[in-house]
Amino acid sequence: MEQSRKDERKEQILNAALLVLVEKGYESSRIDDIVAKSSLSKGAIYWYYKSKKEIYLDLVNFWVLRYSAFLNHIVEKDALPSQQLQDLFQYFIDQYESNPEPFKVLAEFWSMVGKDEDFKDKLQTVYSNFQALVATIISAGVQSGEFKNVNIKITALSIMVNIESIIWFTLFDAHGVTAKEYMETIKEFILAGIIKKPS
Repeated sequence: MEQSRKDERKEQILNAALLVLVEKGYESSRIDDIVAKSSLSKGAIYWYYKSKKEIYLDLVNFWVLRYSAFLNHIVEKDALPSQQLQDLFQYFIDQYESNPEPFKVLAEFWSMVGKDEDFKDKLQTVYSNFQALVATIISAGVQSGEFKNVNIKITALSIMVNIESIIWFTLFDAHGVTAKEYMETIKEFILAGIIKKPS
């Protein structure tokens, strides 16, 4: 089977797995559920994956690849670090407003971290890479003099955790506060705290 066809089939399986994970969670979902959502045979799915766990571990990769190209573009483009941070927050606001489903899936992955070392290792890599990307922006801002001389690792971690907190809105009633309002307010707090004031 040619590579493009294989990639298409795998994407079909992973899109189905994402829907199943949102509806049923990891523990309650079965391969048969993914079969039903994908419109593929069980044999076709087992051709690519040996188990439900293998599918969901690959779903982490699938989810990350979907977002990483744009996130890397934010860091690479010629803009002030403060603008890059604003673009980063805006990207997640836009993604959440267009489709909150992947964020529900991320909450499910979080629940697996305490139960399964493979999920923990996979997500540790994802978050280490995300933190490094944010640290690149902070470091550029400190070096250029736009940002205060902050602890880069702690600042990057704080920004990452605040961005990831958008997941909260997929789980709980925010009592009239939208994810967009929350994220924009947090963004302003962070920028006010790290941008160097003119002397």
